[in-house]
Amino acid sequence: MTDLEKDQKFELQSMKEVVEDVDAGALPASNAQVPGPIPFAAWLIIVTELCERFSFYGASMLFQRYMLTHLELSKGGATAISRGFSFFSYATTIFGAIVADKWLGKFKTILIFAILYTAGLVLLTVSSIDSLKDSLGLPGFIVALYCMISWGTGGIKSNVSTFAAEQIPAEDYAHPTKPGTTINHAITVERVFRYFYMAINIGGMLGQAITPAVSVKAWDLAFMIPAIVFVIGIIIFACGRSQYYDRPPKGNILGQTMRCLIYAFKNRANRAPDTHWIQAAISQNDGSLEWDNKFVHDLERTYHACKVFMVYPVYWALYNNMNDNFVNMAINMTRPSFLQPEQLSFVNSAVIVIFIPILDMIVFPMLRKAGFRLGPINRIIIGFAIVTFCFVYVTVLQHMLYTAGPYYDFTGKDPNDPNHTIVIPSDITLVINDISIWTQLPAYILIGISEIFASATGLEFAFRSAAPELKSVVMSLFLATNAFGSLIGMILAIWSNDPNFVYVYAAQAVAMFIMTIWFAWRFAKLDDMI
Repeated sequence: MTDLEKDQKFELQSMKEVVEDVDAGALPASNAQVPGPIPFAAWLIIVTELCERFSFYGASMLFQRYMLTHLELSKGGATAISRGFSFFSYATTIFGAIVADKWLGKFKTILIFAILYTAGLVLLTVSSIDSLKDSLGLPGFIVALYCMISWGTGGIKSNVSTFAAEQIPAEDYAHPTKPGTTINHAITVERVFRYFYMAINIGGMLGQAITPAVSVKAWDLAFMIPAIVFVIGIIIFACGRSQYYDRPPKGNILGQTMRCLIYAFKNRANRAPDTHWIQAAISQNDGSLEWDNKFVHDLERTYHACKVFMVYPVYWALYNNMNDNFVNMAINMTRPSFLQPEQLSFVNSAVIVIFIPILDMIVFPMLRKAGFRLGPINRIIIGFAIVTFCFVYVTVLQHMLYTAGPYYDFTGKDPNDPNHTIVIPSDITLVINDISIWTQLPAYILIGISEIFASATGLEFAFRSAAPELKSVVMSLFLATNAFGSLIGMILAIWSNDPNFVYVYAAQAVAMFIMTIWFAWRFAKLDDMI
């Protein structure tokens, strides 16, 4: 047996354990398996996240238009800054996990990073005052985004969803009023993550509806509103301190994990026959190593589970177009006077808010009763396939925009008369072709549906696949895939100017199609092994 075959064998076994845990609600059982109620403490955390997402999306959805019209940057430059901000927002999740695990625990970590976040929103508000545009405008914007808000949201995101899920009782138990029915921990966690994700999108939906409308009158007022809402969220979160179960910090788990992996790799030649190379870190329980055998087993299991995350950077690269390139497109489309270019993202959040309860209370229970296993891997594949189709549509739509006129591809060339040069207005908001912004609706709807299957399931899978002491680490690694997606976007920003957007969108659609096929080939069988 080759090393590759051995690795695949151990991966299948470890991943089988993970999928069995995650999809426990779909397994045949002697009694009915149902989700339990979401505890009050978890609801407080969910509401806090709603406020944080209102602030994040309410502010960040303005960034592209703010940079183009107020700071007067180019489309490519604004897109690069936007993707850089997204990169830091998710790369810092690893640091947030370390702080919580090693020193402070989740409650204090979330609270401290929330205060830093709020300070960043205050600086953003001040720097956007018209009279300070020339002196503080761009420097204040960059410092607020890269040094404060991105670190604040990274420290929160790595801990808040896990913190909510940890409020759920860890064991299955009999339903108090329905004999023969079991409250299943796995299904309850699945429910928590769906409603957590719904709260994210309620907050985002409200922020995206309110702040763009206010920004027409004053940028500083538009950024002040997210700051106020987040202060309210911090107060709600702090008031629930006595209600929370907060797992005590147990030292630098990420550091211990890395040391264990390095030790195992260096000693891989000495492992027992027919075992995975991580098993070379098995302890003799004589105190010579800082970990025990259970930790090594959990680490191997988690290592294989994390391979599922490899495609997510490409998914996030496509998803993040909503924050910048979709806005670039909308700015050059006809639209009603009451609608700002970034406000159509409201539809994306609305789709998620509407569909999650339908799936949670109607569709998924019906599938479970029918014995149909829509496991986590297949849900993720569905999400990837939907976003791929979405970007095929967006590519066609961008081509239609470039051929609609009167400014065509915004290069100053008239395709109907090569000898005539079109005069392009210097004000980007005046460069509008004859195609309606409403044609973007299908793109936002499709991305919203894909999020329910790919993103919400990814959060759930990250939590369920990790051993208790590794949950923050694995969650931060999953969130960090968004940082790599933003890095891909930063590279694509080099070409994110007219008339290149057709090729930018087409390249992303092709990449996502290839990665979806590979993901399905590599992992789909895991749901069938149960």
